[in-house]
Amino acid sequence: AWVVAVMLPPMAIFFPLFTLLEDAGYLPRVAFNMDHFFRAAGAHGRQSLTMCMGFGCNACGVTGCRIIDSPRERLVAMLTNSFVPCNGRFPTLIVLITLFFAGGAGLGNSLAATGLFLCAILFSVCMTLLASKFLTKTLLRGETSSFSLELPPYRRPQLGKVIVRSLLDRTLFVLGRAVTVAAPAGLFIWIMGNVTVGGASLLHLAAGWLDPLGHLMGVDGMIVLAFLLGFPANEIVMPILLMGYLATGTLTSYDSLSQLQGLLTANGWTGVTALCTMLLCLLHFPCGTTCLTLYRESGSLKWTVVGILLPTVMGFILCVVVHGAAVLLGLA
Repeated sequence: AWVVAVMLPPMAIFFPLFTLLEDAGYLPRVAFNMDHFFRAAGAHGRQSLTMCMGFGCNACGVTGCRIIDSPRERLVAMLTNSFVPCNGRFPTLIVLITLFFAGGAGLGNSLAATGLFLCAILFSVCMTLLASKFLTKTLLRGETSSFSLELPPYRRPQLGKVIVRSLLDRTLFVLGRAVTVAAPAGLFIWIMGNVTVGGASLLHLAAGWLDPLGHLMGVDGMIVLAFLLGFPANEIVMPILLMGYLATGTLTSYDSLSQLQGLLTANGWTGVTALCTMLLCLLHFPCGTTCLTLYRESGSLKWTVVGILLPTVMGFILCVVVHGAAVLLGLA
């Protein structure tokens, strides 16, 4: 229920707007203009469209890769789609930017927060191109296909058809697969938070076990565990984190940003912790719905595993490097 509640509103906004641009004939021109940049990474210009769709949901972005004719370039686009943050990761990024890097009221702080959020998006795009280049030079070598596209004329969108197509073909499609993953995962999260061993919940025991790995990455064990248990949907990472810090046994939201900031700082959060958490939010394994979609679209368990490991390993390395640099500079 939580997964559906947090996923439905942004998807019901994003996908009709995206489909509106598609129906108007605008998106093919984007693919044409972006082909030069993607060819430099060994990819295809149409990958820019699947990336844009990934900002709404990475599972839909993976499905949208069907528009790429070349099997090799289609696979590159599918494996790297999770490098762009879906709308489920936006709230975490916005909250951490607001609390630790551009807090306070006023136009200046709002512009600073907007600029930092834009930098995070541009960083994810650069990492997507870097990962595409890595794949085309190693696991998926081959010649880049020529770009051929018949540009449709601009036309007035058919609003009724756009709404129906976006809701049925995309929004409900993603929610259906999300529920398939969320149902068993929700039971597992409840067990972790409510079953105790030696007076401590399984959630806290697992977080303690993950603490050494978390400290190496500039975070703590509870943050790492929140991302692991957030596998059903990225939207529940922060509620799981609060559930662990507050020991409530159920997914928890926060009443105000000041309350959240007090809780995080009380648990040892600093600016470096927030930065490493943002990097981990941008670069970690895809959600369960995207993994399931990646497996069905590629038809290969091997490539699904590659799609899981590639962003996770890159995120781990970046977090370790950032934390190490902060320690050397005396910032952590």
